[in-house]
Amino acid sequence: MKKSIPYLILTPGIVLLVFFLMIPLLTNIFPTFFPANGGIQNYLHFFQDDYNRGIFWRTIRISSIVTLVSLILGIPTAYFIAGLNKKWRGILMAMTLFPLLTNSVIRSFAWINILGKNGVINNLLVAIGLIDQPISILYTEFAIIIGSVYLFLPTMIMTLVGVLENIEGEMLEAAETLGASPLIAFIKIVLPLSLPGAIVGSILVFTGTLTAYTTPLLLGGNQKMLLATFLYQKASTLGDWNGVAIIALIMIVTTLLVMQGLNFIAKKIDRREATNA
Repeated sequence: MKKSIPYLILTPGIVLLVFFLMIPLLTNIFPTFFPANGGIQNYLHFFQDDYNRGIFWRTIRISSIVTLVSLILGIPTAYFIAGLNKKWRGILMAMTLFPLLTNSVIRSFAWINILGKNGVINNLLVAIGLIDQPISILYTEFAIIIGSVYLFLPTMIMTLVGVLENIEGEMLEAAETLGASPLIAFIKIVLPLSLPGAIVGSILVFTGTLTAYTTPLLLGGNQKMLLATFLYQKASTLGDWNGVAIIALIMIVTTLLVMQGLNFIAKKIDRREATNA
């Protein structure tokens, strides 16, 4: 009886997930494999089209860059926050979470005011004489990357802080006692121990960027369309629900492949660390 209790507790959640998530998803995606709707040729035609392929690779490229930048910025920031006392850690964690409490549309409009031709950056560059006329920053891949990093960096930091605050300070002191510089101690001890948080954070940031709609639409426009905005266009403008289901499945499969790839890399690194030890 005791062994069945966990399953009984999980049953309502599983039923809700299956009924409200899996069934609607499958009813939209499964018909795309029917010969009457094009079958597997749907997916082959998607990748044979230069326009579709360009949107797919742009989405992968931007998602990868955003994940990498978030990692580079997030690890040292999270390490600094994790090393503070509880009072200051709580204050900085609240400051990190604050952007998440603001609607993504408002945040995107704020970046439009910063990156636009009459925005803060262009006005500053013109004022100091670096440029004669405003340059196009908005509606570029760079604008999408900036907005997405701002959007998902807090997620990366929060994930990493939870892991890094469990690292014992005595380990770093021991490394420094044995002659390791703070940088070497950070590379040899902190980075490997932060790997679980880095993997989880990378998955969250990559999938978040891959599926984000508001930020790419407002900062990239139709000129730099990503899969999420392309899917919305198919649904709202063209009413092509078969095409919507195709894009949705491609996004799901891409997410799963990235998750498997990151987990594979993590296992390889863990084995290498164990072998070196």
